[in-house]
Amino acid sequence: MRRLWLIFTQTVTVCLGALFLVSTLRPGWLSGQDVPSAGSTVLPTSGAGAAAGTAILSYAPAVARAAPSVVNVYTRKHVDVPLIPLPSDPGLQQLLRSMPGFTQRRNSTSLGSGVIVRADGYILTNNHVIESADAIEVSLKDGRQATARLVGADPESDLAVLKVDLDKLPTIVFDPEQSVKVGDVVLAIGNPFGVGQTTTQGIVSALGRNRLGINTYEDFIQTDAAINPGNSGGALIDSQGRLVGINTAIYSETGGSLGIGFAIPSGPAHQILDQIIEHGRVQRGWLGLEPQDITPDLAQAFQLRDDQGVIVARVIPRGPAARAGVQVGDILQSLDDQPVRDTFDLLNRLAPMKAGSTAHLKVLRGGRSRSLDVTVGTRPAVRRPAH
Repeated sequence: MRRLWLIFTQTVTVCLGALFLVSTLRPGWLSGQDVPSAGSTVLPTSGAGAAAGTAILSYAPAVARAAPSVVNVYTRKHVDVPLIPLPSDPGLQQLLRSMPGFTQRRNSTSLGSGVIVRADGYILTNNHVIESADAIEVSLKDGRQATARLVGADPESDLAVLKVDLDKLPTIVFDPEQSVKVGDVVLAIGNPFGVGQTTTQGIVSALGRNRLGINTYEDFIQTDAAINPGNSGGALIDSQGRLVGINTAIYSETGGSLGIGFAIPSGPAHQILDQIIEHGRVQRGWLGLEPQDITPDLAQAFQLRDDQGVIVARVIPRGPAARAGVQVGDILQSLDDQPVRDTFDLLNRLAPMKAGSTAHLKVLRGGRSRSLDVTVGTRPAVRRPAH
């Protein structure tokens, strides 16, 4: 009898142990639901991410879809390097640089990334990746290499378009709905530190980041996907492999990723791409004035109720605003009957306006409100620095 009792207790113990392991490692076996194996993939049912009750165990399909269209960009330029340390005085620096034999010309190389956006050879990258370059080379994931031609650049948004003469090019797919949201999973593909194509994963941390002092026009996607030097110009994709942004900048005190990266959204990037291909540059609306944000001190000095609007700090002679009668010191309160919040709001709303159209301004001058109609001009192109 004792022997039978021992066999019974041992059997119960083994069964309870097995039940514990199954409930911990494979709970779906107990509920009757099918659970994907470690090597399988469950794709989301929408662009915003996985549907409720599903999980993505691998992003390999998304990477396989997008990675071939991400290229490495190598640039070479000539720089004049002083043979001795320069003094701190700018005037002496300029004088010494102009003296023959004081500097030596050397080749400088840099690297970045780019995204093939059209099958006929157009590549989207960052302006700072190719700025002042004497030669640009691109390397594809399939091993092909080619010399790239600069089609056009837009320093104010930090985007540039290159062209290569290759056939059978893999192209990225843009997110047509531009539906990226805070919390969505994103993947950054690029060439960090020149080690080769690399994919990192994170989420969208924030949208609409601006006032970072990086570009004139800023509307960044913030992500914690690791972005490092060399990633600039690469692709930020969603879990379906669609382009949601162009990786552009990082916040770092050490030169490496601290989990704060910034990407230009794919929607504005696509619009800039089309304009550069069509016109060679981006055409934006322009009033010919320099706006300044209203600080609390300025609001008090001008006896304003709040800090909404902008102060006209400068009027370009013979520009659209000058011809319409706008004066320095005017408080620009509204554009086309919509309140102006600050300088970023004004610039972003002016940018899509066509040259020759009319902008209706409401300004405050000497405590009195005035309405002015300004014929919109085209914002002058920013000149690329000589090299």
